[in-house]
Amino acid sequence: MSAKPPPETARISTATLLRELGRADAEPTITLGDILKRFHTRAFGVLTLIVLLPAFLPVPVGVGAISGPLVALTGLQMLIGLPAPWLPRAMRQRSIQRATIVRFAKRMHGVLHRLERACRPRLIALTSHTAAHVFTGLQLVLLGLLLSLPIPFTNYPFGILLMLYAIAMIEHDGVLLLIAWVLGCATIVASVLLSSEVLAIVQKLIG
Repeated sequence: MSAKPPPETARISTATLLRELGRADAEPTITLGDILKRFHTRAFGVLTLIVLLPAFLPVPVGVGAISGPLVALTGLQMLIGLPAPWLPRAMRQRSIQRATIVRFAKRMHGVLHRLERACRPRLIALTSHTAAHVFTGLQLVLLGLLLSLPIPFTNYPFGILLMLYAIAMIEHDGVLLLIAWVLGCATIVASVLLSSEVLAIVQKLIG
């Protein structure tokens, strides 16, 4: 893969992208296929951010069971080296309420604002090189699986961590991606060592 980002990278921030998706003057819904088509140069980051929406909104318990597998699926496609996300037709045609995106942007405004001020395209090779792409995919698979488990009080922490990956990919910020890698590895190791749910699964797999 080329280490040079597309020209639009310097222009569109994550917050701007969310404002574009939540435009009040557009149709009330937008399909996943339309989102990926519109932001194709940063599609994995956008898809990761979109599938995380349930983890940050006041919806019934168990949202990790929705977001987690979708994050893992996104990571799996990166892990096997796909250059852009592939979704089956039924999923591409799934609609998202623009109002949901607006609520997410408002709820996460403080975090997004601070990250937006700190982020910029740098260490581009880490966000575009094949090996980095695959390593990020591996971490998304593992973190997505952890998010899908019924571990108490983990939706927000895992959601924030995964949002770092999404923003790093959207902004082509290799420094933020490095930070996400370190935190991700630490989270995976801590979850395996400390979570009884994860330990039970690991013991079942090796037992």
